[in-house]
Formats: sequence, C-alpha cells, structure tokens
Amino acid sequence: MLKAGIVGLPNVGKSTLFNALTASYQAESANYPFCTIEPNVGIVKVPDARLEKLRNLVNPQQVLPAAFEFVDIAGLVRGASKGEGLGNQFLSHIREVDAVVHVVRCFDDENITHVDGGIDPLRDVETIHIELAMADQSSISKRLERLQKQKKQGDKRAQMECDIFEKLSPYIDEVKACDLNILSDEEKEILPQLQLLSVKPMLYAANVKEEELADPDKNKYVTALKAKAQEEGRPVVVISAQIEAELSALDAEERASYLESLGVEDSGVNKLIRAAFDLLGLKTYFTAGEKEVRAWPFEAGYTAPKCAGIIHSDFERGFIKAEVIGYDDYVLSGSEKTAKEKGLMRLEGKEYVMKDGDVVHFRFNV
Repeated sequence: MLKAGIVGLPNVGKSTLFNALTASYQAESANYPFCTIEPNVGIVKVPDARLEKLRNLVNPQQVLPAAFEFVDIAGLVRGASKGEGLGNQFLSHIREVDAVVHVVRCFDDENITHVDGGIDPLRDVETIHIELAMADQSSISKRLERLQKQKKQGDKRAQMECDIFEKLSPYIDEVKACDLNILSDEEKEILPQLQLLSVKPMLYAANVKEEELADPDKNKYVTALKAKAQEEGRPVVVISAQIEAELSALDAEERASYLESLGVEDSGVNKLIRAAFDLLGLKTYFTAGEKEVRAWPFEAGYTAPKCAGIIHSDFERGFIKAEVIGYDDYVLSGSEKTAKEKGLMRLEGKEYVMKDGDVVHFRFNV
C-alpha cells in the first residue's frame, strides 16, 4: 500500500491534521517540539461520490472505499540533515513514504510557539527543502564512490544510477523542484529505489484559522505560499487542522451544518485526501456485486492482470480476461445487465491498461 507522509516544522499542526485525517486521535498533539517521535500510521478512506451512485444501483450488502496510508512524521528542524533534533531518524521515516504532504503554518497565534520565533511560510518551506536537499547530497556523495567502481567494471545498473544522479544533482544542489521529465522511462522506473527525498511528489497543506477558510486568498501567508507552489509546479490545499479535528468528532449531518456555517462546501480533509491520492499517482477501479461495491486503488499505467492481482495474487496468476464497463456507461445504463445488452461491456486481455472508473469483473483460472 502506498504511503503519504505528513511533514513540516514542529507546531505547525501536523499531528492535529493527522488525527482529523484518520479520525483516530492516535497522535499526541501538544504545544512543544518533538511531541511526535515515532511516526504514527493511519489508514485513510478516499471520499468518492461514484461509490454512492453504484450503491444505489446495485444495493450491495456493504460499500468499501479505496484506502491508502498516511504517516505522521515528527517535525523537522534546521540542521536535521546533520542529526539535529533527531534529524537522522526523521529523515529515514520520510524515505519510507511515496509522497509528501508538507504542512505549512499560515496563521498568527501568540499562544502557539514557532520553532523559529515568528510566522514566515516561505522561510519554513525553504528550511524543509534545504534539509531534504542536504540529506540527498550526502547520500549521493557516499553512493557515487561505490557506483563509479562498479561502472568501471561494466555494471549497467551502476551506469544508470550515475546518470540519474548527474541529471538531478543540479536541481538538488540549488534546492529546486526536480524536473523528472529529463529522465528516461527506464530511469524513472528505478528512481523510487534510490530513495532520494527531494524528488518525492509533494503538496503543501496551508494551515489557516477557522475564519479564513471561506476566503483564504485574503491571507497574505497563503498568497505567498501559492505563488511559491506555482513556481515549483506543486499543488496547495488550504485547510484548518483544528476545525477538521472538531469536524471529525461530528456525525454527517452535524458536519454538513458546521461547514455551511463556515461558508465552506466541502471538508478540507476530503480535499486533502483526494489531492494526496492524486499525488501518489493513484486511480480507482470498481467491483460491483450483491455482496459489496468496492473501490480499488491502483497505480496509473497498471494492466488488467496487475490490477487483478491487487484483489488476490491468484487473480493475476490465472488471469484470462477482464469484463469491463466504463463508470459513465454503467450509471447511464442503470445496471450491469442493461450495459451488457447495450454492448457496453468489453472483454479486455492482458495488455489492457486499466482506466480510472472502470467497473470490472476478472475472469481467472488457477
């Protein structure tokens, strides 16, 4: 299961946000640095309106949304790459995640201390980026010595890793967002195995006060962060961690009423989960039957057999065909039976690349 890690400086609202995301209150939240040391891990369900439509058409016994993992990683501080503030431990936790949600404090509150003494989102962002870049520089430097020897011996994998480091090092050295389009498809495939921190997909979660949710563009900190994010090609989700923590304790009707009173249409947590899901490069296919309607997350580019293997390894090993109906066709037809009668069900083979929203039944034989 892919993981998104929540990072940021101490006291920016990471653990409060994690609690709201997982609605579990597993993470301690307190007004002092490093109240989180070991990373907290929680399974997050992905809100998807398509599931409700399928529920109404199929009337299953249960509905199961797609899910992925969020990891609450302790706050980084300046000097983390050199071991400050348990930095080595925290950086190792970031290496284990597939994408990064960078929580940035965008509000003033004299009752909540800031590790650097004042509110400056761009400085905070730069602090994190510098620490990740310095950790990568150290890692690359150590590995290049070994790789150069292997390359001289004709090791093709070593040659490819050296090429990747050569292409990406200028970005890392200048603390810029890496342009991964300069890598070949083969290089992109092995990149995650190199565990570089600076190249992980990242979005910013701008943490604001309750009264700023309805019109966050009036917040000067948010405006500055969005401008920075646009330069880097990274998304920004505006959220109030404290409000989301309160919302997570309410039932659906109370949440809707509360959001309406704030002048907000949707929960910030829902927006953040969907944004993180996209950041991880995940898509969704559905299975729909009397027992359950279920959303299955898969990585973009997966073939039908590989998606079948997400359900069970036997499905991939014994894959024969996939019976596929596009989500829109399914809903417009009103049922699987009608979609079949209209000729909207397709039989797809091993080379078929699954699409977001496919409603599928796998044929297999083991």
